[in-house]
Amino acid sequence: MTARFGRTELPEDLERVLRKAVRLQWTTLAVLAVSVTLVFLTMGNSQAMKAAWIEDMLSFAPPLAFLIAVRIVNKPPSEGYPYGYHRATGVGHLVAAVALCAMGAFLLIDSGMGLLKGEHPPIGSVELLGQTVWLGWLMMAVMALTAVPPVILGRIKIKLAKDLHNKVLYADADMNKADWMTAVGTILGVAGIGIGLWWADAAAALFIAASILHDGWKNMHGAVTDLMDTRAMTFDDGKPHPLIKRVDEYLRGLPWVESAGSRVRDQGQVFHVEAFVVPRDQLPPLEALEAARDGCIDLDWKIQDLVMVPVAELPAEVGGQRQHQSERSL
Repeated sequence: MTARFGRTELPEDLERVLRKAVRLQWTTLAVLAVSVTLVFLTMGNSQAMKAAWIEDMLSFAPPLAFLIAVRIVNKPPSEGYPYGYHRATGVGHLVAAVALCAMGAFLLIDSGMGLLKGEHPPIGSVELLGQTVWLGWLMMAVMALTAVPPVILGRIKIKLAKDLHNKVLYADADMNKADWMTAVGTILGVAGIGIGLWWADAAAALFIAASILHDGWKNMHGAVTDLMDTRAMTFDDGKPHPLIKRVDEYLRGLPWVESAGSRVRDQGQVFHVEAFVVPRDQLPPLEALEAARDGCIDLDWKIQDLVMVPVAELPAEVGGQRQHQSERSL
C-alpha cells in the first residue's frame, strides 16, 4: 500500500523513513512498558523515583500521538474536511504537551511541599537470592539500565523527524535524548538518602518535575503556534522553512510574473500555500496559471495544496505594501 499524507503520495525513500519511524515508535512503547514496570517495582518511598515513574508514564503520549496521527492523516480530503486531516498531528502534539505541563506542575508542587515539610523518605531492604540488599542499590541500577535505550532511540528519531517534517516525532526524540538527566538526577537523589542527605531525594524530584514542565511548555508553545497558522517553520521551530523562499523564487522567475509572495502554513507534515502573483502586463491564460501551480507543487512533497492568487499589488504580509480593506478600516 502506498503511504500518503492526505492526497500527497510520499516518495519511495520517505515511505521507508515513515515505516522506520513507525517501527521505532512501537519499539519505544515496548521499552517504556519495561521501564515503567521496573521503576514501579523498585520505587519504594522515593519522591525522585516516583517522579521518574510518572515521567515514564507520560512518555507514552508522544509515540501514541504519532502512531494515531499517521493513521488519521492518511485519509484524503473530503467535503466535510476539505483541507484533509493533517491537523490531527498538531492536535496530538497539543494533547501530549498539555499532559506534560499539568503533571510537571503537579510534581513541582508535590516535591516542593515535601522539601518544605522536611520529609525523610525511608528506603528499606529486600531479600534477593537469599541476601539482604538495600533497595537503593536496585533503584540506582534500574535507573542506570532504563536510561540508555531512550537516548539511543531519540538520536535516531531526530533524523527521521527532519526527513518527515514531523514535530511530534521531534518532540518525542528531544525528550528521549534528555532522559539521561532524569536518570542521573534520580540516582543522585537516592544516593543522597544513602549517605544521610534527606533533602537530596526531594531536590532530585524537583529537578525532574522542572524538566517535565519545561518539555511540556516548549511543546505546548510549538503546538499552539502551529494551530494558530504561524509562518511555516523548520521541524525544530528554529527558523522559517526554506521552502517558502523556494516557492517565491520559482514564481518570480516565471516570464509573466513581475513579483510574488506566499503565505505558507504548516498543517502538521505538509504545507498549505497561498501564492500571490502580480502579472507583468495582463493576466496570463489559465494554462499558465495551472502550470505555475503545478511547478510549485513539484518543488517538494510537503506542498500539499497551493492556491494561486493573481493580484494588482502584493499584500503586506507577503512583502507588499497593500493592506486588506478590513485592515485599513480599523
